[in-house]
Amino acid sequence: MRKQFRRFAQFTTLSSLLLLSACGGAQSSVEKEANGAGGKVTADIGVISYISGPGAAYGEAITNGLNLASEEINKKGEVEINLVIEDSSGKQDQALTAAQKLMNSENVTAIIGPTLSTEMNVVGPEADLNGVPIMGTSTTAEGIPQIGEYVFRNSLPEALAIPAAIDKAIEKYDAKKVAILYGNDDVFTKSGFDTMKKAAEQKGLEILTIETFQKGQSDYNAQLTKIKSLKPDLILASALYNEGAVIMDQARKMGIDVPFVGGNGFNSPEVIKIAGDAANGLIVATPWYGEKDDKKVQDFVKTYEDKYGKKPDQFAAQAYDALYIMAGALKKAGEADRDAVRDALAETKDFQGILGNFSFDKEGDVVMEPTVLVIDEGKFKVFE
Repeated sequence: MRKQFRRFAQFTTLSSLLLLSACGGAQSSVEKEANGAGGKVTADIGVISYISGPGAAYGEAITNGLNLASEEINKKGEVEINLVIEDSSGKQDQALTAAQKLMNSENVTAIIGPTLSTEMNVVGPEADLNGVPIMGTSTTAEGIPQIGEYVFRNSLPEALAIPAAIDKAIEKYDAKKVAILYGNDDVFTKSGFDTMKKAAEQKGLEILTIETFQKGQSDYNAQLTKIKSLKPDLILASALYNEGAVIMDQARKMGIDVPFVGGNGFNSPEVIKIAGDAANGLIVATPWYGEKDDKKVQDFVKTYEDKYGKKPDQFAAQAYDALYIMAGALKKAGEADRDAVRDALAETKDFQGILGNFSFDKEGDVVMEPTVLVIDEGKFKVFE
């Protein structure tokens, strides 16, 4: 395999090379023989998900979406997928250990995940070096697909989502002045801030202040007091849902009633669950809208709700579509071969999923249009 030769050039150990070569050869010959005989393509797909820890709602939604998709795909009979799920707890080192375990398995053809962009920054290069196709379903920070030719994502990047949300907010509220608040100890939230700052500058908005916080912080009085005194028209916030919901709750209690424009971390029902009425007025851009008048969307929502007792969020929907994209690549490749699946993924164009029309660009990044939503009366609604 081409990646094995690169690994050799990188002076890896001989034993690792022999293991990878043997695994790749055995996997390829077995699958080719089965598929040549008219059998369906069977593959193990590794999953690295944030299942335990403070952001576990992300991982729960993602694994639910994947499990639902795998059941449907396997029933159709053209492709059979076995999910091999590993928990990263949202930690880089744990995500990397899980990835190495999956990549060293002779049966794992590709990987979906990890959940956070911070994790993908360490897992992506390793997957690319080993020639293992990997697709993020929630990694929206800038530069993820550019890690390497084996790295993809079907999650709408914040570089597309945030400017769309800001545009709608400017149009609705005639905004001229903004304050920016972001988590400065996370790749994802830092990337969201970079996009927010760039978009605000390009749109001629006056940035009154830039305030920072850290993951797990519980008191935002100092940052919010300063923001309140400056009287912005909008607050741009890049945060994961835990911190983001607390920030909005504290802001409303302090009498700050201006709209928030959030990054992708806010695209979770958990924001409403934690912040309650304080979440009203939050504006976000997303590829997913569960109330869309589309049979495919409504069938998914009903099936998901019947199975899991709750409505699917963006992360469940993106994971669901991601496995269908992966299944399509397996079918197109005709075998569970890592290089062949990678090439088939790269050719994905005009996939009609529950998120809408989707394609990969030449770098493995997303080509699709976002929908701007606002939380109103405790629900996400289209922002008019």
